[in-house]
Amino acid sequence: MPEGIAFGGDYNPEQWPLEVQEEDVRLMRQAGVNLVSLGIFAWVLMEPAEGVYEFGWLDTIIDRLHNADISVNLGTPTTVPPAWFARKYPDASPVTREGLRVGAGARETACSSHPAFRAASARLAERLVARYGEHPAVVMWHVHNEYGAPLGECYCESSVSAWRDWLRHRYESLDALNTSWGTAFWGQHYGEWDEIDAPRWSHTVVNPAQRLDYARFANEEHLSHYRLQRDILRQSGKPVTTNFAGTVNCKSMDLWRWAPELDVIANDHYLNGEQPDNHIQLAMSADLSRSLAGGGPWLLMEHSTSAISWQPRGIAKRPGEMRRNSLAHVARGSDSVLFFQWRASRYGAEKWHSAMIPHAGTDSQIWRDVVSLGADVRRLAPVKDGRVTSEVAVVWDWESYWALELEWRPSGDLRFRERVDAFYEALWREHVTVDFVHPSADISGYRLVVVPSSYLLAEGSAKNLQRYVESGGHLLVSYFSGIVDENDTVHAGAYPGALREVLGLSVEEFHPLRELETVTLTGGATGRIWSERVRLERAVAMRHFTDGPDAGHPAVTANAFGGGTASYLAAALGGDDLRALLGEVLDRAGVSRPRDLPDTLELVRRGAFTFLINHGDAPVTVTGMTTGTDLLTGAPFTGEVPAGGVAVVPG
Repeated sequence: MPEGIAFGGDYNPEQWPLEVQEEDVRLMRQAGVNLVSLGIFAWVLMEPAEGVYEFGWLDTIIDRLHNADISVNLGTPTTVPPAWFARKYPDASPVTREGLRVGAGARETACSSHPAFRAASARLAERLVARYGEHPAVVMWHVHNEYGAPLGECYCESSVSAWRDWLRHRYESLDALNTSWGTAFWGQHYGEWDEIDAPRWSHTVVNPAQRLDYARFANEEHLSHYRLQRDILRQSGKPVTTNFAGTVNCKSMDLWRWAPELDVIANDHYLNGEQPDNHIQLAMSADLSRSLAGGGPWLLMEHSTSAISWQPRGIAKRPGEMRRNSLAHVARGSDSVLFFQWRASRYGAEKWHSAMIPHAGTDSQIWRDVVSLGADVRRLAPVKDGRVTSEVAVVWDWESYWALELEWRPSGDLRFRERVDAFYEALWREHVTVDFVHPSADISGYRLVVVPSSYLLAEGSAKNLQRYVESGGHLLVSYFSGIVDENDTVHAGAYPGALREVLGLSVEEFHPLRELETVTLTGGATGRIWSERVRLERAVAMRHFTDGPDAGHPAVTANAFGGGTASYLAAALGGDDLRALLGEVLDRAGVSRPRDLPDTLELVRRGAFTFLINHGDAPVTVTGMTTGTDLLTGAPFTGEVPAGGVAVVPG
C-alpha cells in the first residue's frame, strides 16, 4: 500500500482517448493521488470473446501509473459480464422474487450461483494473477463490486438448486427443517427436498422462517463467489478485498459473515444529499466499517466529491463539505480517501455523478478542492494505522434487520434503522464514539452496550448479554427486542422472552400507536410508534406513561442484575428526549465524554490525535482538551475551530 493515507479513486481510462489518459497521470501527480482502483468494469476489454484475453491495453496503463509512482488496486470485473456471456448463457441472468429475469446492459447481471458465471470468474482471476501478481504497481486486489447491490437475492433455477443443497447441509433432515420453519402452520410440511421452492412472491405472506433462511442462503452464495476469486488472487501474496455497498445501507449482505474473509475492510459511502445533518449517518457508516475491521484501520473505497447521480435529486455539496466528509472518515479509522470516480464520464448511467475532475475541468472549484484535499491527506500521514477506542457499543445484527422487516409485524412503523439511527444520533450529539457489535461478540470491554433493534435474538446471544450485565456491565434495551429466535419463532413465555430475566420484567401486550399518535412519559418526554404493557418483576420503574393505552404503567425501567444494570425503554423517544435519557444511562455507566461542547462539533480520538470537525456555521472554541501543532495547518492550535473547519491535534 502507499505510504501515508491513500488518496485517489476509481479510474476508468478505457472511456478516454490516449491524450486524456496521459493528461490524467499528470493531473494525478498534481493532486497527490497515490492509489487508483482499475479495471472494475472492464471485463469485455480483458476478454472480448470467451477464452480470448487481451491485456496489452491494461499493461500500458498500469506501467504508466507505475512510472508516476501511483499504485493500483486491480479489480476483477465480474460485476459486468460481457454481452457475449449474456448471449451464450441467458439462464445465468438473475431472476427477481416476482419472477422477472434481469436484462443485460446494466451491472450485476449474472447470478452468483450459476456454474458458467463461476467458471468464467475463476478463469479471469487466474489470468489476472498470472499476469499482474508480481507487478510492483499492483498492491491490492479488488474482487467484483458492491455485492448485493441492487439485487441481493436471485430466484433462478441455479439458485433454487443451490438453495436445496444449502438446506440439506444446514438441516441434514427434513424433520429438522420442518420443525425449524414451523411448517405445521398453514399445512406447509415438506416430505421431499425437491418439494421446497425458493420463497417466491405470492398473493399473501410466505413463511417468514423460509424467507429468513433464503436471505442467509443468498448472502452465502455471494460470499462463496467472492471466496472463489479471492483464493486464486491470494496466490500473489497481496491483500484482497471487495467494496461493501455502504455498510449501514447494505441490508442484503450480512457483513459480520463477510468481514473475516477480507484482508482489508473496504466501504463505499454516499451521503444522502437531502438529509439534514447527514454527516451523522456518515459517522455511523464509518464506525460500522471500523467495527467490521475489528477496531483496526479500513479503507474508504468510494465516496463523492459532490452530487450523486442515482439519488432523486443530485444535491451538490456545500463549500467545505467534501473536506469535512473525507476527514471524518479518516478520523473514524479509514486509511484512505478514495472517490468514485477520477474523471466524470461523458456518457453512460453515471454521467451526472460528480468526480475528482468534473465536466468543468480543472478550472473549477471541485478540482481546486481536490488538490487542496490531497495536500491535507498527505499531512495526515502520522495518523495512519491509528486505532479508535470506544466505551460504548451498539448491537447491530443483519439477521434481525432481515427478520424485523418481513411482513405482518405488529406495526408497519417497526423498522430496524429507525431505532438504530435514533440511538446513534443521540450518542453522536453526546460526543460519544461507538463501536458496533454482533450480539454474540465479546463485549466485556465496554461500559455500556445499547440494544436498539434486536427483534431476533438467539438464545446464545441473549445469554452473552446477560453474562455481560452479571459481570458489571450496563445494558440499555429498546422495545421489541429479544422477541424471536433464529428461526423467527417467538421465545417461550411472556415477552421479551430472551431478555426477560436480565431486564427483570415481562410485557403482557404490545400497543402499537396509530399514525401520528404520541404518548407522554413522566418528565414530559414524548414517544411515537409504540407503547406496551410492562409488568415489573425485579426491575424498578424510572418513568411511567402518563397517557395513551398504557397510562400509569412503566415506560422506562432499570434492573440491578449481578454486578451491573439492565435498563429498558418501552417507547420510541427521539431527539432531545432520547438524548436526555441516554445521558442519564451514560452517567450511570461511567462513560467519559466531553461536556459543554456544541453538538455541531464532531470530536473523535484516533491513536495519538484528536479530530475536531465543525459542522456548524459559527466558530467553536475548545478549551483544556487539546494542545500542540495542528497537522493540517502546521501552526499551534489556539483552541478555535473555524466554522466548517477541521483541526487535527495531538491528544
